[in-house]
Amino acid sequence: MFGTLENLFCQFATVISKVEGSKTLMQEVISNNILFILGIGVFGGLLGAWIFQKIKFPQVVGYIVIGLVLGVSGFKLITADDIKNLGLFNNFALGIIGFLVGGELQLATFKKYGKQFMAILLCEGVLAFLLVGGATFCVVYLMMGKIFISLAVGIVFGAIASATDPASTIDVLWENRAKGVMTTAIIAIVALDDALAMTLYGLGTAIAKLLAEIDPGAAKATTEAIANGATAVTTSSASSSLTAAALNIAIHLFGGLIIGTIFGLVIVLFMKFFKGADKHVAIAVGLLLLIIYLTIRFDMDVILAAMMASFMVTNLAPRRSEELFKLMRSFSIPIYVIFFVLVGARLSFGAMPGWLWWVVILYVICRTAGKMVGAYIGARMTGSEPSVRRYLGMGLFAQGGVAIGLSIVAAHKLGDVRVHEGLLLSDMVIYTVTATTLLVQLIGPPMVKLAVKLAKEDNRNITEEDIIATLQVPDVITSDVQLINEGASVRMAVDIFTRNDYFIYPVVNRNNKVIGLLTFDSLKDVLGNQDSWDWLLVNDIMQPVLDECELSESLQEVYDRMISLKIDQMPVVKDYESAEPAGIIDMRSIKAKVNAELIARQTQAHVA
Repeated sequence: MFGTLENLFCQFATVISKVEGSKTLMQEVISNNILFILGIGVFGGLLGAWIFQKIKFPQVVGYIVIGLVLGVSGFKLITADDIKNLGLFNNFALGIIGFLVGGELQLATFKKYGKQFMAILLCEGVLAFLLVGGATFCVVYLMMGKIFISLAVGIVFGAIASATDPASTIDVLWENRAKGVMTTAIIAIVALDDALAMTLYGLGTAIAKLLAEIDPGAAKATTEAIANGATAVTTSSASSSLTAAALNIAIHLFGGLIIGTIFGLVIVLFMKFFKGADKHVAIAVGLLLLIIYLTIRFDMDVILAAMMASFMVTNLAPRRSEELFKLMRSFSIPIYVIFFVLVGARLSFGAMPGWLWWVVILYVICRTAGKMVGAYIGARMTGSEPSVRRYLGMGLFAQGGVAIGLSIVAAHKLGDVRVHEGLLLSDMVIYTVTATTLLVQLIGPPMVKLAVKLAKEDNRNITEEDIIATLQVPDVITSDVQLINEGASVRMAVDIFTRNDYFIYPVVNRNNKVIGLLTFDSLKDVLGNQDSWDWLLVNDIMQPVLDECELSESLQEVYDRMISLKIDQMPVVKDYESAEPAGIIDMRSIKAKVNAELIARQTQAHVA
């Protein structure tokens, strides 16, 4: 008996070990596959961006096209299961996107333009909702002849159409260094559009579900009573459903804002105690991960919470946060690349019914019209600047992560509602939003680029490094600096230092070639012994030339060398072969030139 039990336990242990072994193997396969996707996503996405930039298209289009090639519509190197396994990465990417968008929003700007932004937001969002909803209702009703189902479909598509993708829009603005009133308006609208879309979507899906249940011909496949024509929804249940939907929206939006506010205050507090931008980035990323966890855990809006956190940081600690956001943008580049590659990889059209392309075409046309006309009406009503009225609508075309996310959630909530024989409402939503996202993402980023160009706001959000990269040595050279002959006395050199403001002078020989430098440090050792000034020569105390530059060199190269050598001034020669002096470069002159150019660019952006 004991032998039999022992055999059973051995067999059971063998089975368990095999199961555990298979789990370990499966985990290794998934992990390796994810590493492969991340690697090929970053490399392929950057390659696609480079190709599309060469043909004057925004880089984000290249990311998406590479995703299409690698994904379910292309070579299937990235499968639907892979995308599902990377769901947490997408949430992290959305959190980073929201955090960086919020960092662009200044409280002073909202105080000045808040009414304009809200009017434009409501007009463009609601008009897109009405036009897309109405067009979709007409097409579906003509195809199906079911009024309640057609209304349900129209409401869902209208709600999704109101969303604007902040990620690709902001990416194009950064790529083109856009700055100005119209650019600020675009950033504010795409940031707030998320909240409006969530509100319209939450109420819209609740109403759509009620309408679908009312329609006896659109019965759920799993509900026999409705399939036989019974009415499943009463007035009281409909009212309670809408109340519950409104409550969920309030929790979804305001909960995210509260979480973002609290964590934003915590980030600011920690930034006071921990010095250094690298530590600030670590703090921000760590707390951002907690924000993402809480919003997912309690079904709140990730982008809105992250955006609110960075809004608090940039307005409560504007100086300390400048370097933080600069490093975060650099840190986010591979995250952006993979995010958009995955957006393209998930796009699939294989099983899409042919007649749905009419819905897709009308969706794109009506959404575009709604965004452009609505933005114009809102800007006109509030007396916005001409550039905002004319070009803002062109910057609101992009549709991406938010719309796809809403379509996936809608598919889950409305998955058992049948639109037509063999077609569920969930499938229709996924097919249509997938196709429209592809079309709009190919059109949207170039339109954003065109909008900032027409508004003359491109290439204005620049840094000191950007300006230095555009200058040459002759732009900042001081050519009237006095030269000191190697045979001159120290007394003559002291007199030159006394009468001028420079702390470095080129020393030349009889052939007028630079052979050394006389610096203030060179004079320190002899300043106390004035008796030696008349017989001691400059050649005796001069220093060797650590470095010099030619007139033909770029300022960037020279500036980097000066930083590396930790020197404030450098002699300039016409060319290295002749070593004929041309002047000196002074760090003060460089900074004065760069600051003047920055002020000029910022003034132009403000006037525009």
